[in-house]
Amino acid sequence: MTSSKYKLSYETWASALVTLFVLLPTVPALMLVNFEWFDLRSLLLAELLLMFAGLPVLLAWLSSIRRSLRVLNEDTRRIRQLDFSACNSSGSLIRELDDLHRQHDAMRGSLRAQNQALEEAQEKLASLVENGLLLSSERDKHRLLQHILLQGKRISNADAATLYLMTDHDSLRFTLRSKADHLPDIELPLHDPQTGAPNERHVSTYVALRKETVIIDDVYRDTRFDLSGTRRFDEESGYRTVSMLCIPLIARGGEVLGVLQFMNALDPASREVTSFSRQSLRFVEALASQSAVALENHNLIDSQTALIDSMIEILAGAIDAKSAYTGGHCARVPELAMMLAEKACEADEGPLADFRFETDDQWREFRIGAWLHDCGKITTPEHIVDKATKLETVYNRIHEIRMRFEVLLRDAMIERLEALATGESPEAVEARYAETAARLTEEFDFVAECNIGSEQMAPERIGRLQRIAEQGWTRHFDDRLGISHEEAARLEAFPTVALPALERLLADKAEHLMPHTATKALDPKYGFKMSVPEHQFNFGELYNLSINRGTLTAEERFKVNEHIVQTIVMLENLPFPKNLQRVPEYAGTHHETLLGTGYPRKLGPEQLSIPARIMAIADIFEALTACDRPYKEAKPLSESLRILARLRDRGHIDADLFRLFLTCGLHSAYGERHLRPEQLDQVDVASLLQPQVTSAE
Repeated sequence: MTSSKYKLSYETWASALVTLFVLLPTVPALMLVNFEWFDLRSLLLAELLLMFAGLPVLLAWLSSIRRSLRVLNEDTRRIRQLDFSACNSSGSLIRELDDLHRQHDAMRGSLRAQNQALEEAQEKLASLVENGLLLSSERDKHRLLQHILLQGKRISNADAATLYLMTDHDSLRFTLRSKADHLPDIELPLHDPQTGAPNERHVSTYVALRKETVIIDDVYRDTRFDLSGTRRFDEESGYRTVSMLCIPLIARGGEVLGVLQFMNALDPASREVTSFSRQSLRFVEALASQSAVALENHNLIDSQTALIDSMIEILAGAIDAKSAYTGGHCARVPELAMMLAEKACEADEGPLADFRFETDDQWREFRIGAWLHDCGKITTPEHIVDKATKLETVYNRIHEIRMRFEVLLRDAMIERLEALATGESPEAVEARYAETAARLTEEFDFVAECNIGSEQMAPERIGRLQRIAEQGWTRHFDDRLGISHEEAARLEAFPTVALPALERLLADKAEHLMPHTATKALDPKYGFKMSVPEHQFNFGELYNLSINRGTLTAEERFKVNEHIVQTIVMLENLPFPKNLQRVPEYAGTHHETLLGTGYPRKLGPEQLSIPARIMAIADIFEALTACDRPYKEAKPLSESLRILARLRDRGHIDADLFRLFLTCGLHSAYGERHLRPEQLDQVDVASLLQPQVTSAE
């Protein structure tokens, strides 16, 4: 554009043209005065020539004005549409119009810059909104930290970024870097270990302690902080750190969670290293605030998850601790179940190919269900869980029975002495006493043997017990003294017997029958299909000694089985979140069978999921191989697997899962961890894989 000193103003141009057209009529007169020889024709010709000579100047002036106005109008239209693509105008011969062009160009440039800044701000604001949505939905902590770091790097136009997180021992730890270089395995203490003084030498610790943002324009000229570590890293890596921005991540309660550190701000146009913009600082600080809230929420969720998982494991441990004989069951079953579930998820062909736990939540849901599979045992009395003999309650009542035999033997001794004192034949008396003593000894031995429960009670054995029970002994003391208030109140319903009272040697009394107490387990809304005994307990001595197999009565066996009922009732009444909705199913179905004969709901195969079937196998195998049961000896590995194979053949357990259990060697892996050396015998896996034809039970 031509310099303005060569431009003429609008007034100058207008004055010149007006003067020209004013003087045109005077030219002929002057010519007549000075040139008398001109005739009229020459005069007219001269006027025309002068008019035609001035007309182009006038037209040029008007055209310049029109062109300048048209350019200004078009430029105004473009600016109104936020189109700043036009180049600077060429100006005008008129100074005022030329100045207007210059001001218009300056306005366009200013608006372009402001619009660009506004677009960048809108982009960063939209990025913050998107970031808030992503931060609130991201559940993986590593991806959350990566997103925070990379989003901050993007908003601040930084070339590199580092994230520090606070530790539990008052220090900052390098956690993440944007570049794929080595992450230093060091921590920066916030306070001096000896003096306790705040460590403000490092920029990151200063930011964490002061909760202030720090901008450094030149790392190599800054004297406020010890940046030797940054310079040393530059020397080792060849990277050149110039500018730096450090921002604290502050939670809602004021707690510092970490520090974001950005290096080398880049100019958006030239991509050259520059200082961090104070304008973009507000957006980066907003990102840091968002990130701190998201990180705090994530930490709270992690803490709650860890707390819940720990409480579940503690509960399972407490259940195991109730009994010295079943300790470890609630821990071993989840371990075995997880082992089998992992192998089932790895199957890519066959009936199990479609089974998968797709998310961490699904694995956690199954693991919690496995840990809680016996949580109902917390309601089962220990004396039933640990019942090793038939007469055992909170103690072994065989001692009472033995004392009665002792009384009968003492009675025989007294009778012997009295008979000798009256003059009876000593030979007959001694023979009778010897016979009685031998009989009592033999009968007590038999009763004690029945109490062990190691043999099945044939009808003749039960008949002999009944004959022994018919014997009587005399009680001289009140049996309602020294008992609890509760027991005394219960016995009021039964008549007292005058002393001395004749008692049976083995008694089944009315007061031995305990009525059911109110329980949710009997509520029909849960759909339980278990046969409930008439009484809650029957402590009758003859009744208990006559148990056909094992040591538990029907009432006690129901009470043991009721643990799964209590498990379901407890878990179905807990407000599990959506991602743990199947915990009651996984925990409450391990005693069901594929035949629909299990308990407590008699579910069929269509109602038993793969995880539920896994739980059944894990629970049975652990129980078979357990070496801490009072009522049985630990079974060898081969025998335990043969029993499982028979259950498969009868349709009780899933055949495909049992095959996987064998072919993957899970029985051996589990056995090496938890079984005694003498249990680890040879297993013929090939024979166990072949189903045997058997009748379903």
